[in-house]
Order: sequence, then C-alpha cells, then structure tokens
Amino acid sequence: MNDSVDDFSPINPENPKLDLKTKLAYGAGDFGPAITGNISIFFLLIFFTNVAGIPAGLAGSVLMIGKVWDAINDPIIGVLSDRTKSRRWGRRLPWMLYGAIPFGIIFFLQWIVPRFSADPSANMWPLFWYYVVIGLLSQVVYTVVSLPYTAMTPELTQDYDERTSLNSFRFAFSISGSILSLILVQIVFSYIGDREQQYLVLAAVCAVIAVSALYVCIFGVRDRVLAFEAKRNQTEQPPSMPLFEQLKIVFNNRPFLFVIGIYLFSWLGVQVTATTLPYFVLNCMGLTDSDVPGVIIAVQGTALIMLFVWSALSKKIGKKKVYFLGMSSWIIAAGGLFFLQPSQIGLMYFMAVMAGVGVSTAYLVPWSLIPDVIDLDELQTGQRREGIFYGFMVLLQKLGLALGIFLVGNALQASGFQATTAGQPLPIQPESALLAIRFSVGPLPTIFLIFGLFMAYFYPITREMHAEIMMKLKARQENSGA
Repeated sequence: MNDSVDDFSPINPENPKLDLKTKLAYGAGDFGPAITGNISIFFLLIFFTNVAGIPAGLAGSVLMIGKVWDAINDPIIGVLSDRTKSRRWGRRLPWMLYGAIPFGIIFFLQWIVPRFSADPSANMWPLFWYYVVIGLLSQVVYTVVSLPYTAMTPELTQDYDERTSLNSFRFAFSISGSILSLILVQIVFSYIGDREQQYLVLAAVCAVIAVSALYVCIFGVRDRVLAFEAKRNQTEQPPSMPLFEQLKIVFNNRPFLFVIGIYLFSWLGVQVTATTLPYFVLNCMGLTDSDVPGVIIAVQGTALIMLFVWSALSKKIGKKKVYFLGMSSWIIAAGGLFFLQPSQIGLMYFMAVMAGVGVSTAYLVPWSLIPDVIDLDELQTGQRREGIFYGFMVLLQKLGLALGIFLVGNALQASGFQATTAGQPLPIQPESALLAIRFSVGPLPTIFLIFGLFMAYFYPITREMHAEIMMKLKARQENSGA
C-alpha cells in the first residue's frame, strides 16, 4: 500500500454534510473514554473511602495533585498534535493509535488496592502515593487519546449546524457508554460480593471495551480526516508561532474565554453532582449499593434522549436558549434533591430525570461552540490551532473532575464523614456529614450552574456571525489558491 494521502482521500472535504458511517465512527471515539470516565466520576472517591480505606479529604486530594502537571500536559500535547505530520494517519490519529492500549492498562491499575503493610494505618500513605502516581499517568494517557479526538470535530465539517449534529452523535455514544458502564456495575456488583474484586473485574471489562471503541473510531474516520489534511496541505500555511505567542492569542480570543467559562462551570456542576450522588443514595436515602446505578441511569438515560431533542431545537432557537432551558431544569432538580426524604424514592427518580434534561446541554452546548471559536481564530491569525484550543477544554474537563472530587472529599471530611476500614461494613454517618452530602448535591452545583448561565448570556458568536466568518475564510482560501 502506497503511503500517500491521495490513496485515502475519496471523500470530498468541501461537502459539509457527513454520512452516517462517519458520524457513528466519530461517536465511537468517545464511547471508551466515557465508560472509563464515568466509572471514575461516580465511583473513584467512594472507592478510595469505602474500599481502599483512605480518609475522604486525603482521597479528594489525589487528583488535585495531578493538576500542577496537567496545566502543562494538556496544552503541550495540543500543540504537538497540531504539529504532528503523518502521511498515513494525519495529525490526530497517531496519538490515538499508539495511546489506546496504555490508556486501558493505566485505567485498570487505578482500581487495584496494593497491600504494602498488614497494618491498615501503615498502608494508608503508601496507598496514597500509589494512587497519586497512577493518577499522574492516567492524566497523560487520557489526554493523549481524548484531546486529538476532540480536536477532530472542526476538521470533519465546517458547517455550523452539522457540527452540532456531529456532537450529538459524539455525546450519544458518550452517554451510552456511561449507561453501559452503570449496567456493568449493576451486573458485577450483583454477582461478586467482595468490594475489592468488584472493582477489579469492572475495571478490566471497561478497559477492554474502551480500547476497542477507540480503534473503531480511528479506522472509521481515517478517510475523512486524511481528505481534510490533503486539502489543508494544498493551501499555503503561515509559519508556526512559538507556544507562548499562541497562548497569548488564545487568551485574547474573547469568545473562547466565554466558552471555557461556560464549560468549566457546567462541568463543575456535573462532577460535584456525580461524585456526591452515590453518597446521597446510600446515606441520605438509605438505599443499597445496587440501587446507585439505577439512579445514575435515570440521569444519563434522560440526557441521552434529550441530546437529539436539544440538537434539533438548537437549529430553531439557537444554542444559547437551549442551554438556558436545560440549566433551568437542572437547577430546579438540584433544589428538590436537597429537601428529599428517605421515603420519597419516586420523587428522587423524577428529580434525576429533570437533572438529566440539563446535563445533556452541559455536554452538548460548550463542545458545539468551540469549533466556531476556532474558525474565528483562523480568520484573525491565518492558522488553525484546534489542538491548543481543545487542549484547554480537556484541561478544564479534568480540572472540573479533580476539583469536584476535591471539594466533595474535603467537605465530607470536615463534616465528620467516617471512612470505611477495608473489609469492614459501612459505618453510620453523623448528621453533619448527611447535611454536607445534601449541600453537595443541591446548592453547590446550583451556584456553578448560575455562573455558567451568566457566561452563556454574554457569548457573542451567533449563527449569522459564524456564516460571515466562513464566507471570509472561503474567500481567503480561493484567493490563496488562485
């Protein structure tokens, strides 16, 4: 097989419409990270406190330590993916191709409980540092597969509404992966009684599925990506700028600042709610471990259905109005959860559905706005830097995850939450800890969501403005090709 771009370019990159096969393949790329990420979001903190036996505050600090490195890691990989040159795989796909298997292995290692000492108290600090090291490695391999993946969105299509449709497929797979992970949790937890073995088996199954899905995406979108690369290489590219100059331009892009604000606050709301929900179901509602996945599925299942509703509605009323409608539903649900009593199980599921209506917009809207910002940046600078923009988005996603776990973990520890000694039954929690759990599932995410609404209100790029940007870009390309 001749290693040239032309051999893999039967697709016309000028056509803004994507076929179903390409959309499905692209969506599969988020299926694997969603399965592994969802398990981490909902169960990592409770795994640390209830299985590994690490105090809540210390457990919440594990991922925060990685943020110092992450602040460097994400933008660097974003810039490197922009500069990667491979005739056979393009700029983004090599990162996913070679990073997929390490991604699965590191995820599995995160759910092992090493026995450094027979004394539980002496085992605590070695365990802490083990999870810190694995957490650092996890951040790197997650970035290696997820950042180039997300940066492909504007390369697959430049149509304003088609990008929203493409992201609908992406997050449909993402939420489907999340739901599948919860079904797997329910199955594994039902058949395996030992808590430590439960997570080991779950991690192994999820890792295999995640790696497989990434390869489906790589080979499914390859033709379209290489067709884009071929067209891009025909256009004269301006010389590359130094990293710090690029960072300066990125943060001078005013619409991008609003997008990262919308995304950070939305994702903080998602992470805090997701981290707290298992504690809420177990401790405040008096249910069991096997009931936790059902409540989460109510949230994620609703979000999956609403993705396509919001995508269609955004074409009529715009992305900003869709975001406001979804967040309003979630804020009402968060208030209801704070006041729920153990006897109100049916109402709990109803509130979970209402929250899911809002969660879907937290997924869909920020990611459908970022390609428009990249188009504006190309118009202003003459360069396409998807990698560096998406690098900051992935950084914010992981920052939201880590900060959410850190806030909940330290709130629980400050309230007197009792961690479980490995192998022992769950302790009864004091009223102060129950109040902290209620606050973390209701008022705290509401505060973040309100800040997100404020940012969305001032976001400036409309459909009309984006159409004008694309007309100017097309005129420039025609002039440069003349």
